[in-house]
Amino acid sequence: MWMYEHHEFTEVPPDVIGFVYNIINTQSGKQYIGIKLFTFAKRKSVKGKRKRIRVESDWREYYGSNKQLLDDVTTIGREYFTRNILYLCRTKGQCSYYEAKLQFEMGVLEHPDKFYNDWIICKVHRKHLKL
Repeated sequence: MWMYEHHEFTEVPPDVIGFVYNIINTQSGKQYIGIKLFTFAKRKSVKGKRKRIRVESDWREYYGSNKQLLDDVTTIGREYFTRNILYLCRTKGQCSYYEAKLQFEMGVLEHPDKFYNDWIICKVHRKHLKL
């Protein structure tokens, strides 16, 4: 289950497209900072025409994209990991900004013993934030 502000998160607010999250291995304390979108684009044929539609992503069952983290989740078990939503975001740019900001502030690349993150990727422009 995902937690947000100390409560279980199950319903997506209408103006939100994604979130920045923190997954913590409760046995080792090792963490992962990432982003996830609630939907993705998909093409569907309707009356012979191809339309683009939005479909819910796998966010409910998602445990990150880091191979070591996923191996640990499989080996140790999901019950030993907490999943926390840190920021709910209205744009992809906002997601990228807050993810990178947290990763730099927490020094995820400088502390491989404390974080699963292997890299920081971002390309953000001020207009992406829409604060």
